[in-house]
Amino acid sequence: QVQVVESGGGLVQPGGSLRLTCATSGFTLKEHAIGWFRQAPGKEREGVSCISGISGSDYGTDYVDSVKGRFTISRENAKNTVYLEMNSLKVEDTAVYYCAVSAYARTWCGLGSLYDYGYWGQGTQVTVSS
Repeated sequence: QVQVVESGGGLVQPGGSLRLTCATSGFTLKEHAIGWFRQAPGKEREGVSCISGISGSDYGTDYVDSVKGRFTISRENAKNTVYLEMNSLKVEDTAVYYCAVSAYARTWCGLGSLYDYGYWGQGTQVTVSS
């Protein structure tokens, strides 16, 4: 059974940092694409960052323009875990952050469609406020 559990959210001041963790089980992590999405109150869920399943010896990554240079996605396959390191946080980063896993092995990742991902966690709240 596939399980996806996010953690690491919290309250942080503007300019601060947080690291979100996505713990997974029930599949071979390195073969699947992982996406981080977020949803602010009254807004649609949007893709933030993703990392592909292994392709050769490497992984592909993608970021929404608003977080490029501030957020970094990484994976630790031995621990079945994916991380989202968030630096220089802004008030507009406030949202519930969700981790999602592709339903099948995938050597690419995308942020444009929620339907690219078959398994979702329950979300973790990130609040950026002074």
